[in-house]
This record gives sequence, structure tokens and C-alpha cells, in this order.
Amino acid sequence: MEHLRRSWPTAATETLTRSPRPSVQPAGHSPTTVIARFVARRAVRSVIAWGYVFAAYVVGSISGFALTYKTQAAREQLARSFSANVGLQALIGPARRIDTVAGFASWRTSVTLTAIGAVWGLLASTRLLRGEEEAGRWELLVCGQTTRRRAAAQGVAGLAMGWLVLLCVTAIAAVADGATVHPALSPRAWVFYALSITCGAAMFLAVGAFTSQLARTRRRAATIAGACLGVAYLLRMVADVSPALGWLRWASPLGWVEEIRPLVGTHLLPLVPIGVFTAGLAVAAVQLAGARDMGDSILPESDTAPPRTRLLDSPTGLGLRLLRPTALAWLVAVAGMGFVEGLIAKGAATAVTGSAAVERALGRLGGRNGGVVAYLGLSFLISAIALTLVAAGQTAANREEEATGRLDNLLVRPIGRWSWLAGRLGVEAGILAGLGLVAGAATWIGAVTQHSGVGFGSLLQGGLNAVPPAVLLLGAGTLVHGALPRLVTPVTYGIIAWSFLVEFVGSVINTSHWVLDTSILYHLAPAPAAPPRWGSAAAMVALGAAGALGGAALFRRRDLISA
Repeated sequence: MEHLRRSWPTAATETLTRSPRPSVQPAGHSPTTVIARFVARRAVRSVIAWGYVFAAYVVGSISGFALTYKTQAAREQLARSFSANVGLQALIGPARRIDTVAGFASWRTSVTLTAIGAVWGLLASTRLLRGEEEAGRWELLVCGQTTRRRAAAQGVAGLAMGWLVLLCVTAIAAVADGATVHPALSPRAWVFYALSITCGAAMFLAVGAFTSQLARTRRRAATIAGACLGVAYLLRMVADVSPALGWLRWASPLGWVEEIRPLVGTHLLPLVPIGVFTAGLAVAAVQLAGARDMGDSILPESDTAPPRTRLLDSPTGLGLRLLRPTALAWLVAVAGMGFVEGLIAKGAATAVTGSAAVERALGRLGGRNGGVVAYLGLSFLISAIALTLVAAGQTAANREEEATGRLDNLLVRPIGRWSWLAGRLGVEAGILAGLGLVAGAATWIGAVTQHSGVGFGSLLQGGLNAVPPAVLLLGAGTLVHGALPRLVTPVTYGIIAWSFLVEFVGSVINTSHWVLDTSILYHLAPAPAAPPRWGSAAAMVALGAAGALGGAALFRRRDLISA
């Protein structure tokens, strides 16, 4: 026994020493690219919806032109109507050879889809870089065998993969639909066309990555990137309106894309500043990521500030304070858009009067083709789409409060879930109604400067008429928030994308009314081209309220779910 007692520690020690060490296998096949794959997966998820919008817009522009303007005389009349319209040139660029399928598709999509892609790019990059870092999840990735600089490089590579998917989806749609029209262009030309209209997304992915290193919060990073996009759009607009200032087009990233002129005399030189701009900002973002601490920013921010307790005495006041910056930004955007639409309404009326596409769209919605009121009726449909985007952003913000854990700090106090959600929804519904009124008033201000002859009351009704679809979407998003909170963003934006596609396709081809009824925009009268259908508006508001009540009931019964 004594022998065993003495030998046992040695034997046990030798056994433990000789036992093989457990091997830790890194997750995935290539741990050096785990961050790039993580960012790429999330970027591709958002590309699915946005790529759907790109493809639908491209197909609608190509097929819509071929189906609507079948004769050369109709195409020449279109070219005469739009080519000299300064207002439309300011909005979507100069019209070049729009009496052809290629020219019309290039004109309709180059500026529009470039701007849409730029918005997606700056939102996606700030969310996947600064947003993940702000939420504390980026630290879990960087704590591996990597550095901040290499991690940022992988993040940029993941964003580039998302852009490549967007390019492929757009190119497939353009090549497939372009092969069905006459005269046919080569697939190579349509692929280059897809490349040109997705350049805005690539550039502003890089802009968002760069501003994510400058600012400490995702919101501020997105605000800086959005300001850059606004300046770029303004410079392009001034250059297109004034021939003497045409050189300003080369000072704007959106102007570079416009100068490519895909399908109508392609220029390759603008690809040089586009490539240098994108690569330069991407490299700068990687370098700045290595020059700062995790969670810090390049721009100085004070950690202390005097207390500001205004509006913090109730959940409704808190919701108003949190949503105030976004509401003010949308207020300026909607007012500016309404003023421009009113300003150009009289000049654009000659272009839409007698247009087969306009007559079909207005007739399907119950309107009449009557010059200025016809154009304003279509412009308020665009305002309605903008308001649905506001509603989708509001539901996503409600979900973000829960996903990031900030809502926990309120619910541990004597504040119920119903009180918090009701306060938020009340503020958000008020914002939507206010934006509708501002859209109508701003449009009237622009129209009255040109003596368009449209009354203030009818335009105010047109602005309010654009609100019900957004209220319906707000209620639907709240219902999804209560039942399946992680699906709030894809479902709400998916409803918008589907409604936009149904409206766009339904305006150029005959579509079953069962399909049209699924669009939240189909039940909207194009006021002031037609009297508002207040019964349908009340039904949409009632459905939105019912969805909000159902979502609130489900929200009260379930556990809080993080991101």
C-alpha cells in the first residue's frame, strides 16, 4: 500500500503529461476570411431586396418603352416632349436618344438607380461596420488572430462581395430583357450598362466604410455619408440645368456615372475617377481603422455634455426626441421634393399630356390626363412611396430599440410595454401625417410660382392622400414586430418593393386585378388628377390600426429578443 501511495502521483502526472492536447479547430474552412464571409452574408441578404428593385426597374424601363411606344412617330414625339424639359433634366439627367430603347433605358435608370444604389451602399456599409462595432459584436470578431486593420480590410472585401451580387442580378435582368427588344444590342453592352448603374452603390459603400471610421455612432456615420450624397446630387443637378456650369459634373461622383453614357455613346474615361475614388476611400478606411482604438472614432467627440432632460418625462416624449433628427431630415427631403415637383409641373405637363403610358396609369387608378394635375397626381404617388419608406424605417427603429437592448433600460422601470409602443406609434403616425401636409404645401408653393392654376386645397388633399399606405405599412410592420421581430426589416421593405413592382408593371401591361390588389399603392387615387377615395383611405388606416393593435398584443406576451 505504501508503494502504491508513493507511485500514484508520479503515474498520474505522467498520464496527464503524455495525454494528447485537445486540438481546437477554428470555425469555418478559412479562419483568415471569417470576417469577410460574415459581412458578405449580411450584405447579400440586403442585396436580395435591392437587387429585386434594380432588376424590376431595368426590366420595366426596357419592356415598358417597347410596349408603350411601338411606332417611330410616338417615339419621336416622346423625344421632343422630354428633351427640352429642364425640370426633368434636373431630376433624372439629360435625355439623349430617348427615341430608342437603349437611350430611354439609359436615361430612365442612370441617375435614378445610381442614387438608389448610393443610398443602399451608405446604409449597408455603416450598418455592417460601425453599426456592428457600436453594438459590441465587432469585438468578438477582432479578438481572434487578426488586427483591426486586417479586420477592416476583410469587412471592405465582404461589402465588395455584396456589390458583385447586385451587379450580377442587374446584369442578368438587363441581358435577358434586352435580348427581347429591337434593335438588339450585344450582351456585352447590357453588362456594361449594368456596371455603370451600379457604380453609385460601389462608391458609396466605400464612402460609408470611410465615414464609419470617422464617427463613433452608426447614425452619425450615415448622416455624414448622406450629406456627401446630397452634395453630389446637387452638383450634378446644377451641371445638368446650366450648360455654362457643365464642368461641375466632373466634381460629383454621380456626375461621373452620368458621363459614362451607357448604350448611347459610351465613354470609358469616367471609370478612372470612379475607380480611384472607390479604391482610395476603401484604403483610407482600412488605414484609419488601424489608427484608432476599438469603439473610438477619428473625429473628436466629447464624453460629457450638459444634461438635456426635455421630453424625457414620458415614453411618448422620449419617442419624439429619438425620432426627431430622422423626422427633420425627411421633412427637409419631402419639402424639397414637393417644391421641385410643383416648380416643374407646368413644364412637365406638356410632356405627359397625350402620353399613352400616363393615360394607362391614370386610367387604371381612376384619374384623368389633364396636364398639370395629371403630372402632380403622378408626383404624389412618388411622395406616397417616400412615406412608405419612412414608415418602414420607423418600424425598423422600433425593432432596433429592442434588438440592441436599449429597451430593457425602460422596461425595468414602471413603464409597460403597451405604454412604450403606443407612445412610439403615436409619434410615428403624427410624423407621417405631418410629412403629407408638408408635401402638399411645398408642392403648392412651387406650383404657384409658375402660375400653374392648381389650388392650395387640392394639393393639400393630395399630400394627405399619400399618407394612408404608409399608415397601413406601419401597422403591418408592428404586427410582424410582435410575431416575428427578426423579420421586421425584410418584410416591410419587401412589401414596398412588391407594391412598387406591381405599380410599375401594371402601368405598362395588363395585369390581373387580384395581383394589383396586393399593392398597398393600388388603392390610392392619384389626387389631384382624381378625387381622393377617402373610403379606401379610411380602410387602409383601419387595417393599419388593427395590425398595430395585434402587434402590440403579441409584443406584450413574448420575451424580448435580441439581434
